[in-house]
Amino acid sequence: MSERNKPLKLAALADLHVEETAVRPYRELFAEISQRADVLALCGDLTNLGKPAEAEILAQDLRSCTIPVVGVLGNHDHESNQAGEIVRILQDAGLKLLEDHVHEANGVAFAGVKGFAGGFGSRMLSAFGEEAIKRFVAETVAEAMRLENALRMARAERVVVLLHYAPIVETLVGEAAEVFPFLGSSRLAETIDRFDVSLVVHGHAHHGTYRGSTAKGVPVYNCARPVAKPEGRPYALLEV
Repeated sequence: MSERNKPLKLAALADLHVEETAVRPYRELFAEISQRADVLALCGDLTNLGKPAEAEILAQDLRSCTIPVVGVLGNHDHESNQAGEIVRILQDAGLKLLEDHVHEANGVAFAGVKGFAGGFGSRMLSAFGEEAIKRFVAETVAEAMRLENALRMARAERVVVLLHYAPIVETLVGEAAEVFPFLGSSRLAETIDRFDVSLVVHGHAHHGTYRGSTAKGVPVYNCARPVAKPEGRPYALLEV
């Protein structure tokens, strides 16, 4: 079996929330993952307050990875309006930021965006009324379009989607129902289901549920660090 056809082991982790007082918070975990997986996927909220100093700490730990690392940003990474600097620091440490790019490893294409909020199904927020609401919905639609553009670039038979916000309700169960609309949008799932996607990983919902699926049946995994996972580790270990 060629390298391009054999199963790929993917470790997926979200919501690291690295603080500027942290000392080597993920170095040992990244070294462990490098022994168990072929690729590490980081699904946003890599920093706690979106500060370059936090990114520098994570960058030092990322250098202990001996496998490819792909990722997207989360809402926390935008908090200080320095997302561009955070991207530069983490890319210098080896992170392959997706968002406007597709990365391929061992015959698997990785595509992703941060995503955004907006609600699910028939209760999705619509672009009606005040200009502020229209801007909010426009952001959700724009993220879904960015994901569609990325998926159109994917050429591999196996495709993994990385998000920060959730594309389905199932993986939010455990969170307060009142906050579901702020944790994701099914516009993301609608986009995913128009393509042949192998699986989806996301974060953001710290108290959510590990596994669900889109209407088309694509597996979706909530890889937020606090969410309980089958192997009892902070990351999900998946086969693609």
